[in-house]
Amino acid sequence: MPNARSILISIGFLSAAIIAFQLAIMQILSIVQWYHFAYMVISVALLGFGAAGTCLSIFRNRLLGRFELFLPLSMILCGATMAVVIGISQLSFVRFDSYLLFADYSHVWRLLLTYLIFFIPFFFGALAIGLVFVKFVGQIGKLYFANLLGSGAGGAAALAAMWLFSPQELPAIISILPVISGIMVMPRKSRSLLIAVALSVAIITLGITHPPRLILSEFKSLTKTLNLPEAKITLARSSPHGLLQLVSSPALRFAPGLSLIYQNTVPAKKALFNNGDWFGSLISWKGADLMDYTTSALPFALGDRSKVLVLDAGTGMDVAHAVGEGAKEITAVEPNSVLISILLNELAGEIDSLFTHPSVTIHNVASRTHVLADTSGYDLILLPTVGAFGGTSGLYALQEQYMLTREAFVELWQRLRENGVISITCWLDYPVRNSLRILATLVEALKEQGIEKRSDHIAAVRSWGTITFLVKRSPLSMQEIQQIRSFCEQMLFDPALLPGIEQEEREQFNKLQDGRLLGYLDEILSAEEMDLYSDYDFNIKPATDERPYFSQFIRWKSLPHLSGLFGSQSVPFFEIGYLIVALTMVQISLAAIVLIILPLFRIGWKGGNKTWTVLYFTGIGLGYMFVEIVFIQRFILYFGSPIYSAAAMISSMLICSGIGSYLSAKLALVGKGLLAVLTVIILLLVLYATALTPILKATIVWPFGAKLLFAFLIVAPLSFFMGFPFPVGIRMLAEKNENEVPWAWGINGCVSVISAVLAMIVAVELGFLWVMVFAALAYGLPLGVNWRDLAGL
Repeated sequence: MPNARSILISIGFLSAAIIAFQLAIMQILSIVQWYHFAYMVISVALLGFGAAGTCLSIFRNRLLGRFELFLPLSMILCGATMAVVIGISQLSFVRFDSYLLFADYSHVWRLLLTYLIFFIPFFFGALAIGLVFVKFVGQIGKLYFANLLGSGAGGAAALAAMWLFSPQELPAIISILPVISGIMVMPRKSRSLLIAVALSVAIITLGITHPPRLILSEFKSLTKTLNLPEAKITLARSSPHGLLQLVSSPALRFAPGLSLIYQNTVPAKKALFNNGDWFGSLISWKGADLMDYTTSALPFALGDRSKVLVLDAGTGMDVAHAVGEGAKEITAVEPNSVLISILLNELAGEIDSLFTHPSVTIHNVASRTHVLADTSGYDLILLPTVGAFGGTSGLYALQEQYMLTREAFVELWQRLRENGVISITCWLDYPVRNSLRILATLVEALKEQGIEKRSDHIAAVRSWGTITFLVKRSPLSMQEIQQIRSFCEQMLFDPALLPGIEQEEREQFNKLQDGRLLGYLDEILSAEEMDLYSDYDFNIKPATDERPYFSQFIRWKSLPHLSGLFGSQSVPFFEIGYLIVALTMVQISLAAIVLIILPLFRIGWKGGNKTWTVLYFTGIGLGYMFVEIVFIQRFILYFGSPIYSAAAMISSMLICSGIGSYLSAKLALVGKGLLAVLTVIILLLVLYATALTPILKATIVWPFGAKLLFAFLIVAPLSFFMGFPFPVGIRMLAEKNENEVPWAWGINGCVSVISAVLAMIVAVELGFLWVMVFAALAYGLPLGVNWRDLAGL
């Protein structure tokens, strides 16, 4: 029998590997597919834990009877499967494609098969943890603490590893930890386990030396670009920000919405991609005159712009344009430190050392953070182009875009000088969505600033493919209005919005695919925008910090009408990202019922605490996951990165919950004590729901290290108390009727699996505040029935 210290350390190592593996899969799915599968990974991990609990309940005596064999074997199998599941998921008969889920239904089954493949290592890891919990139930506090402390450390370790290893190497590197855990607790003379260790080491070695090839969706920008003649990847860099790849091809050219009067040859340019998505073309500031023939040149048509702020500068196209236009002081903000490094070093020659130009200053920080910290005034603020040529099919519907919220535009407005302007360009889409939401956001921001004649401050011009909006702090003068008209006539663009505009000048050169666009823009700019918001088939209300999903447009009530207009096969491609989450919730819920709940009927349910058990473990499972998901979402703005937010929140919550769990055993809470803990959790949730946002905004400008520590301190009190209910509830049930423990574990696991995705849907539909409200209500469920018994009254 392994000693107590070995078991605690092995549980810590195993738990660290499980969390690190979750983050590694999130990054890999972002590369081969898209960002919206992050929450699926959390659900799959919880599915593994729930199914392991059910397996342990059914085969408890058999597993405990051979504890010395099954404990190390489960850990070793966890490590071995971690090293191979990514490779298996990339096989042709397994690999799914997001774009094809609603066109080729075989990909729905492939998606389900992918869940089950990723589920395997989590199942074996959870089975090992569960075996230890059941075997040493009297030390559940210490063991749960080791479990959660290790999980917290795993998040930090995963971030560090992302700087050192490529995404496809990470799973095999991480898989070393579970095998070490198994070796630590295995009997010295076990031939079968030694063979398992040897095979696992061989598999892991192969995974490290020959990592699997990641095959990107055929619809990702990188995949399509590599189809160009002589296209090849010439540079790659990996980090928590993603996988940056440089592509060169003699046929690769980029000229967004270029005017039809441009007579020169568009030069071939290299381009950068991040996680397989277009990131930007490399352009020399000496050859940026091409940008003068795009709608993005609109702000420069009004006169000199001496002081310019470029947000999410990317590869520097807008920076190069500003330099070419003679701007004297250009502040470029870019959060991706790896990108800045390669543009300052390896690729400096490609952009003629743009980022070391005397007029350019680079800030490596999230754009929103910079805006909140900055006190300067600007003549021009440039935001990155929204959308893509041909549309994105709503793949970014669930991406938090904090630079495109109403609050962000208010902050930008406050950074403008008297005659300063904000400029943002978007690709025209059909049905029209992006341009309408941009204008709605600008209008709401001006309304919040008390601007009554908003039409005097806004102009928009469009080409055959793009539309650029300009909002000026002071009203547009007659001279500026004429300059915009002259710019349009010179470039064969059409003014879409302009003070005093005539209807006939709005479609002189570029006929619209949907002529209603201009009418919609007029409605938003008038006092009739509320009617359009309610009647339009898509949600075009401004995104907010509470619901920062700028690219989420689908309205469930409009689906029948859209199906009638465009056909049922076309509707999913308006917003694949959000519909995939809904599909994921259905599939993962069915998997949870099949793998967790149904097998429990084999052992039956005997006992008189069914209602309390269901409400209690449903409530704490739902509540905990809702809090975890909303914290991850809330702190994306704070840290400026989803992966940093996920790692920080998961680690902090698990460490603090582990401490709470450890103390729960020491305090031996029951009755009134547990009732008090649940009440404190509910009160803290109410407090967080109202106070968290202003606290985060007040401290967002702090250095990263200080923010990391402060974030830990913020989530610590709530997470600490949330560590009490589960072990205390299990202990109370075990004392009354041990047969109910498997059902409690299964119900909690099943609800946790579903709630990870459900929380995402609630956030999109109602906002973060309501996720917190529902979490508080969930923790109140145990108090709804038999609360007198619970309090010991």
